[in-house]
Amino acid sequence: MRAMAPILAQLSRSQDMYLAAAKPIPESHWQRSPGEGAWSAAEVTAHVCMVEASIIDRASKGVQKPAKIEPFWRRGHVPLPIVGWRVIKRKSPIPLDPSLVLEKQPALEDLAAKRKATLEFIEATRDRDLTDYRFRHPFLGSLGLYDWLRMIALHEVRHAKQLREIVQVFRQT
Repeated sequence: MRAMAPILAQLSRSQDMYLAAAKPIPESHWQRSPGEGAWSAAEVTAHVCMVEASIIDRASKGVQKPAKIEPFWRRGHVPLPIVGWRVIKRKSPIPLDPSLVLEKQPALEDLAAKRKATLEFIEATRDRDLTDYRFRHPFLGSLGLYDWLRMIALHEVRHAKQLREIVQVFRQT
């Protein structure tokens, strides 16, 4: 079984980074797009919440069944650190649910609730070896559950950078 301490630390750091990036965005700008076709901070936060909830939902359902051992050649994936980069911008394959686009405080409370659910999943499975539980990511390839948990943190870091970009746009206007 893998040590969860590094993953838990990464999840904590990423949440702190996201909240720090969100802090300077005033409520009056929270739902305002920084430019043509760009997501507002509210939309970014809704997306981050949707992705984390989706991963944990799928992981929770997956661990209720026996793991399916994938052959080595099907376990390939893009290196996870690429998730945190903002150099390569991608459109999300998950459509944004407009009902999840909230005012600032409720959005950040929803973000905290999603993280709480993630931590509860980790706690509930801490005595299990999750190594052989895998599912595919639309861009990265086949990821094991430990990688999916790291991906949650890296995804949040990526979008914390996006929030900082939004802050810069609003400072220039």
